[in-house]
Amino acid sequence: MNPILDVVLRSLCVYLFMVIAIRIFGKNQLSQLNAGDVVLLLLISNAVQNAMVGPDTSLQGGLIAALVLFIANFIVKRFMFSNRKFETLLEDDPVILVRDGKVDEMALDKVKISKNELEEAIREHGVDSIENVKLSILEVDGNISVISEDENNKQTHYSRIKRKYKRKYH
Repeated sequence: MNPILDVVLRSLCVYLFMVIAIRIFGKNQLSQLNAGDVVLLLLISNAVQNAMVGPDTSLQGGLIAALVLFIANFIVKRFMFSNRKFETLLEDDPVILVRDGKVDEMALDKVKISKNELEEAIREHGVDSIENVKLSILEVDGNISVISEDENNKQTHYSRIKRKYKRKYH
């Protein structure tokens, strides 16, 4: 087989595997990176390098593999934009965690967020208790959005802070 075509096919297989693996393991796997996450990311990239380029360790082989990954990602993003079913397959929908001060325990269990983690996120938004939250949502990108109401002015406040539950693809 042509060595360039071999690198292209290997790179596409690795890309497909990584997309599926990230989808299966969920939002929690792409969180704000701690030391363990960085080590895992480096080990994964090292583990799949040879699977992509095979015996071709030349500059050309590496550049072709990187180009194939960029192109594959571009095509997946475009396809997700134009096809709602495909987007739903690769990404979760937003999940309402709190509505009018009441925690949805089933939703927390579904997304594997503890009540302590939820309370921490709400405090990070400057809200002192869950009872003061009008709406809290785990967004598709893994961030937790909080909408609260100022009791004094009856004004709604919205804040969004990057959380450790990041989106799989964005």
